[in-house]
Amino acid sequence: MNNLLVPLRPEHVPDVVQTHLASFPGFFLSFLGARFLAVYYNGICSTPEGIGFCYLNASGVPAGFVVGSSNPRGFYSRLLRRHWLSFSLASVRAVLRKPSVLGRVARGFLHPGGNPVGNHVAGLYSIGVLPELQGTGAGKKLVNAFLFEAANRGCNRVFLTTDRDGNEAVNIFYQKLGFTLERQYQTREGRSMNEYWISVAKDGENE
Repeated sequence: MNNLLVPLRPEHVPDVVQTHLASFPGFFLSFLGARFLAVYYNGICSTPEGIGFCYLNASGVPAGFVVGSSNPRGFYSRLLRRHWLSFSLASVRAVLRKPSVLGRVARGFLHPGGNPVGNHVAGLYSIGVLPELQGTGAGKKLVNAFLFEAANRGCNRVFLTTDRDGNEAVNIFYQKLGFTLERQYQTREGRSMNEYWISVAKDGENE
């Protein structure tokens, strides 16, 4: 079977979770664990605003993914309201290991309330590719599929955030795809972040 891009579906979520854990070791969502991530990615599958794609390897197994949403302002808080019990149960183990993470979980869901509002804007929240696909162009294809879908939904701009420090390859990756750095800021936890934007046309071509 040839590599194939497909819309993210619930049956892909277990492999997407494993790809996330392999792509982001030591990151906060990875610390919350596989169960939390499964609720998160299933939530994106089930919400009308959710946008997600998988990149299947030669065996037909997801080895790369990209997710985000249209109308990004408050997306996480809306997701939390829909699935609050599942998120609560999924985060119990992490909170017991480190009670201080509870406040960060809450901030993580409430902070995006400051994101841009409107169905004309989309946010790209996460992209991960296993080592077997790195250097194959899979990441570029995933991002382009996301931009194409966002444009088809009536969005004219897409934004994303990524770490500013110690993250040169990722920043260069987005810049080469046509994203423009528009803002830099620090999170409450002290992470220095870059905010990138790109304009997209209705035919899916980047402007």
